[in-house]
Amino acid sequence: MSRIRRYRKIVEKTYTDRVTIQRHGEYETDWGETKFGLITVYADVPCRLSQTGLPRNGQTEAENRIDYDVKLFIAPEVEILQGDELQVIRQGRAYHFTAGEPFPPYSTHQEVNLTRKDRA
Repeated sequence: MSRIRRYRKIVEKTYTDRVTIQRHGEYETDWGETKFGLITVYADVPCRLSQTGLPRNGQTEAENRIDYDVKLFIAPEVEILQGDELQVIRQGRAYHFTAGEPFPPYSTHQEVNLTRKDRA
């Protein structure tokens, strides 16, 4: 087994989270109608979240907005585009993010910066 494959197996052992990736595009309804909306392109893919900075609290009297950045570690063959919407399940809890511009993947994994997406 090559060094890269061994290293990839080691990295993938840290993937304790799961991600579903959606992006905007056209889809056809059961009635043959073409619509534009979110399409699930990957579901329940192993991954790992890592916090990259401290949370920024934008609390006002009208809203409590908490923003923070995280990095997603995932297999290199998973295509993630800037603007994709991701739902990551970590320890039974769902977190929602928007993907930034992906860095070209390494041969063992890729790292994608994400921003928390506020949910109303």
